[in-house]
Amino acid sequence: MTTPKRPSVLATQEADFPRWYQDVLEKAELADNGPVRGTMVIRPYAYGLWERMQAEVDARIKAAGAENVYLPLFIPQSYLQREAEHVEGFSPELAVVTHAGGKELTEPVVVRPTSETLFGELMAKWVQSHRDLPMLLNQWANVVRWEMRPRVFLRTTEFLWQEGHTAHATRQDATEYTLRIHLDVYRDFLENVLAIPVLVGAKTKRERFAGAINTMTCEAMMGDGKALQMATSHELGQNFAKAFNITYTDSAGQVQHCWTTSWGSSTRMVGGLIMAHGDDAGLRVPPRVAAVQAVVIAVKDDERTLSTARDLVASLNAAGVRARIDARTEQGFGRRATEWELKGVPLRIEVGPRDLDAGQVTVVRRDTSEKSPLPLGEVVATIPSLLESMHEDMLAAARQRLADRTIEATSVDEALEGAMTGFVRIPWKALGEGGERTLNEQAVTVRCLQTPSGQVPGVEDSADDLIAIVARSY
Repeated sequence: MTTPKRPSVLATQEADFPRWYQDVLEKAELADNGPVRGTMVIRPYAYGLWERMQAEVDARIKAAGAENVYLPLFIPQSYLQREAEHVEGFSPELAVVTHAGGKELTEPVVVRPTSETLFGELMAKWVQSHRDLPMLLNQWANVVRWEMRPRVFLRTTEFLWQEGHTAHATRQDATEYTLRIHLDVYRDFLENVLAIPVLVGAKTKRERFAGAINTMTCEAMMGDGKALQMATSHELGQNFAKAFNITYTDSAGQVQHCWTTSWGSSTRMVGGLIMAHGDDAGLRVPPRVAAVQAVVIAVKDDERTLSTARDLVASLNAAGVRARIDARTEQGFGRRATEWELKGVPLRIEVGPRDLDAGQVTVVRRDTSEKSPLPLGEVVATIPSLLESMHEDMLAAARQRLADRTIEATSVDEALEGAMTGFVRIPWKALGEGGERTLNEQAVTVRCLQTPSGQVPGVEDSADDLIAIVARSY
């Protein structure tokens, strides 16, 4: 394995991780700031990543039985006020429209920060009988939350996401479905597509979603040791059902309130991908999520080179590899190679006259920077399996970093010290709500509570046995 050379256009992660992140966004042409403070423009290359993420998550959501819908962007302010705890949690982030069409509105409308209240109103209309349950709905949309400290992809005033909303006849059914989404959709996608290992667990009361009785989270470690919340799933109990009168008639003819859930993931995952896998040479994209898995670079402007490169791309695409040609021979080869390295394309296949004279091409892995010759006749048969092994290698490396930068602690002071460089595991009974407040004063949070074996706690698990995962976070 060789160490990648760092282009001078990037700060180093060790010297200035936030600056490195901003440099990658700019130099890899991923995003720009929008004209309104806190908004972002997603550029084509990054949007290609988001489309791949969206497709993979959407397929898993549908496999879990949910159907897609679309609800309005605007929500009557009175809807949010009907669930007091919910509006209290979102009030500082709301964007409220008071005038439209040149007139003051009779009732202000809120630009959706999330759609629990709107789904609640509609479910109350759509659910009548136990035969209508479970109602499993999902929406892909944009939402607006007026962020005070925006950061592109991580916290922006407007972002893209999916939000699932479901109604169930019993608490057990709601709990089981929420857990299914959390593990079979989110954790499976994050680890088996993004190659990012996550810790799954429950949020503390202090960190729960407003209005929820339980919030589950997927927490990932970034390259600087900080945590990033990648997806959350919420059991809403009957809070929203009672606020919006979501009821059903059971098989005995009795009217009952539903048990509801909500769950979501967003374009924050693009930021997580950058920070979890990137290195000093730029982005490193895991093969399964890459919009471009292999770029075939024509080194010279001669017909044999260009023809071979075009044929390779066609054959790779036919074999199921997402391949693209770079025939910009008017630009220097080094400049083009650096550009694709910055963008993190998993494989570069370099085609030049000397290689062709030897009956081969040069293949460069972005994850390790290993460069090796490959006989031309073996390229199409070799690349798919190489991409699969790259995914496994990247996931294994991320798991090793997570293990190396996670320590055990028994006191609040030890937890504070350990959180300066990575994650900390500490018994919840040794921390407690008092210790959690002390951590928060130092910008350290309990990311989740787990069972000793690393699972999401159930109602049968004693709080005295739980482990708190502590870290600084984005």
